Amino acid sequence: MKLPFSQWPRTYGGPAGRGRLKSRPQDFQVVEQLSFEPGGGGEHVYLWVEKTGLNTEQLAAEFARFAGVSRRQVGYAGLKDKHALTRQWFCVHLPGKQELPWEECCGTDFKIRRWLRHPRKLQRGALAGNRFQITVREFEGDRRQAGTILELLSSQGFANYFGPQRFAHQGGNVAHAVAMFEGREKVRNRHLRGLYLSAARALIFNQVLDYRVREGNWHIPLPGDLLMFDGSGAFFRAETLDDDIVERVRSLMLHPSGPLWGDRGELASAEAGEIERRAAGEWQTLARGLEREGVRRQRRPLRVQAGDLSWSWMGDSLQLEFFLPAGVYATTLLREIIATEESDK
Repeated sequence: MKLPFSQWPRTYGGPAGRGRLKSRPQDFQVVEQLSFEPGGGGEHVYLWVEKTGLNTEQLAAEFARFAGVSRRQVGYAGLKDKHALTRQWFCVHLPGKQELPWEECCGTDFKIRRWLRHPRKLQRGALAGNRFQITVREFEGDRRQAGTILELLSSQGFANYFGPQRFAHQGGNVAHAVAMFEGREKVRNRHLRGLYLSAARALIFNQVLDYRVREGNWHIPLPGDLLMFDGSGAFFRAETLDDDIVERVRSLMLHPSGPLWGDRGELASAEAGEIERRAAGEWQTLARGLEREGVRRQRRPLRVQAGDLSWSWMGDSLQLEFFLPAGVYATTLLREIIATEESDK
């Protein structure tokens, strides 16, 4: 199933040119930042790991094998790209066991940099965000336009699309979700089932955002919008749009939000709600399937801001550094500036 990722409109009319992404792992570096500081003893061993060429699930399985525990006793906060140099936390549940020689658990594609004990398991989503250092090689295009777009990304934010990684190659995760919902495919693996459900929700969200970017109101409050507080999952319904609300949205204190579809939970109303219902209608099999699964409806901001964004040019390469909150895709930011093989899927 080929998804229209390249057709979803960019926020500022880009891209400014073309370039090569992930020519080598060092060109795409990610450092995970947890929402808490681990330490203080306990039943869980936290591992700070540097890896290349392995995805997060593969490494979790390796740690389970080394520790002699089930895969369920290994946790992590977020998935990281296989084709990158990434640093992230894992945890292994080892109650009442001696310390293992973690220095002996290493390979050519990963190293455990340090380990320590913590009382609680590392849960999925327990992230403040990720810091990125990215090099785009062989840039061909308008550097002045690229600089203008980067300034806008830093000061005004950008459309918070889910990236192509969420959908897998040629939308494979969505195709599996459709087959699962239609009863053509039985999925018993909890991890895979979760991936397919997440992809279905992400596609409906992206469709809502697609409509609003095309209509020029992705960053403007509409009647009936559920407005999210910046940096928080809390939101409220904008029954009326007074000057105070409009100003708080303009200053990025509040953001319009879109639905992560499910069975219960709030939807926008009035004009904003009509857009959400139209998107769900376009992907009706996914929307109805999610409702039958009993997945609880949630909200995600339509807009996000890149923190501490800086850039420089070195020859024909563009070097970028920035911070993104948890759940925001670096590839979504990058496609605003450049067209790459990944952004054009």
